[in-house]
Amino acid sequence: MSKYKLVMLRHGEGAWTIENRFCSWVDQKLSVEGIKEAEKCGKHLKSLGFEFDMVFTSILSRSIQTAWLILEELGQEWVPTRSSWRLNERHYGALIGLNRAELALNHGEEQVKLWRRSYDVAPPPIDESHPYYQEIHTDRRYTCCDIQKDKLPKSESLKQVLERLLPFWNEEIAPEVKRGKRVLISAHGNSTRALLKHLEGRGLISGVCSVDITAINFCRLLTKKYYNRREYSRCSMADMTYDRRPRFDHSWP
Repeated sequence: MSKYKLVMLRHGEGAWTIENRFCSWVDQKLSVEGIKEAEKCGKHLKSLGFEFDMVFTSILSRSIQTAWLILEELGQEWVPTRSSWRLNERHYGALIGLNRAELALNHGEEQVKLWRRSYDVAPPPIDESHPYYQEIHTDRRYTCCDIQKDKLPKSESLKQVLERLLPFWNEEIAPEVKRGKRVLISAHGNSTRALLKHLEGRGLISGVCSVDITAINFCRLLTKKYYNRREYSRCSMADMTYDRRPRFDHSWP
């Protein structure tokens, strides 16, 4: 049975991560701690002997910066990289910039839980009165997308994240994986989770019988081996111990 390798990771910590705010499409660089996380992740991948042929990122700086730092630690800065808005973080609409705890006080825990954890409910859309509207929607990077700027989302559910991500997966990433390329995706919490949901739901990649997927959230290294019986193991970055317990339950923070 053929086997293919794909590594998916979430970017390192940013300033708004510490402040518990919805960063979404606001472009931020990594914090000092986030830089350390990315470098540590690169060192860890190097210790495991990882080599890559292709890297994919979003067009947000924290995703790109994380990939750069990891490739530098690996000594693989030359590896080709492609960036797409389709790997961006979920667009949180009017919630962008807000503190999660304060939002719960103003709107109630249940409403915030619905916005954040439901699969097909989007938050209220961002409009021109929002303090970050101009910063996001007049950014030059969004003139280089594969759709018109006015068609870009103003808010998204996780279902919509998957829907805009899948064309890039099907047309750009999956063909590279199926050609035997060793692929690294440096993206965001929701875009990687949406893609994992898709892969777990299918159990394969469009004609690929078996694929090893490594998903990294900097606090753990999760190796998934997809077969028909969908076996997988978990590996902690701290102690490198393995177990057989399922870790993904399709709940969405």
